[in-house]
Amino acid sequence: MRFIVLGAAAGGGFPQWNCACGNCRLVREGDPRLRPRTQSSLAVELANGEWLLINASPDILRQIAATPALHPRRGPRDSPIMAVLLTSGEVDHVGGLLSLRERQPLALRATPRVLRVLDRNSIFGALDRRHVRREALHLEEEWSLPGLRLRLFAVPGKAPLYLEHEAGAAEDTVAVELTSPEGRRAYYIPGCHQVTPELRSRIEGAALLLFDGTVWTDDELCEAGVGEKTGRRMGHQPLSGTDGSLAALAWLGVERRVLVHINNTNPLLMDGSEARQHAEAAGWEVAEDGLELTW
Repeated sequence: MRFIVLGAAAGGGFPQWNCACGNCRLVREGDPRLRPRTQSSLAVELANGEWLLINASPDILRQIAATPALHPRRGPRDSPIMAVLLTSGEVDHVGGLLSLRERQPLALRATPRVLRVLDRNSIFGALDRRHVRREALHLEEEWSLPGLRLRLFAVPGKAPLYLEHEAGAAEDTVAVELTSPEGRRAYYIPGCHQVTPELRSRIEGAALLLFDGTVWTDDELCEAGVGEKTGRRMGHQPLSGTDGSLAALAWLGVERRVLVHINNTNPLLMDGSEARQHAEAAGWEVAEDGLELTW
């Protein structure tokens, strides 16, 4: 089975259109230590050669164009993408749905709460329900696809900014557990506010972990002069420090560890940076767009 990281950046991408932080300025100048990244999304190959998308970022058309495995191949109007799974209602996870409106048969699955959010916004009616089937996937409910079983499960997080006026729910931030017929497990967790003992126990022994790498330090945006919110206020545990996610995930028996959903301010983005060296010494890879992972 094959995974392709379509987009490795957090919301806004890298460089972010309205940002002149050190990272964004240098990547625009062509600094070879930094490479652009689009917004977070993952493609998973199924046993029948079709593909599942996990999240549909606003950059989805660029991502599909850059990924030959996702190009039409069976006729003049076709796609090997058979389903989209959403892990939240965040704009950077659902915005790309509007670009998948060309009457292509798809299954669209998400928690009941996220589907209700889509139902309340009439613009998502552009996804013709005669072709795009919306199907609820409840927490811990198994979904079987060719050569793959998966579940959504809740992780600590927060509601999208545009829903913060409403009461939060466990379904606001979920992760994906993927299991092969041989019992090998992979986890996709692009957002996580806190690594809990329960989460550690769940992912112990996994073959692959793709995990939230949004910020290196909690006050990173403030220090860069581009925002007032901390990482935790945005729903993301910082990576560094004794109370960071790298420390919380240390010593787990996971075969391969990859950081995704990386904010444009994160020093991890720079090859050779102190943060990159620290993460790599701890056994982590930093994802780039197009990274392929075999299972």
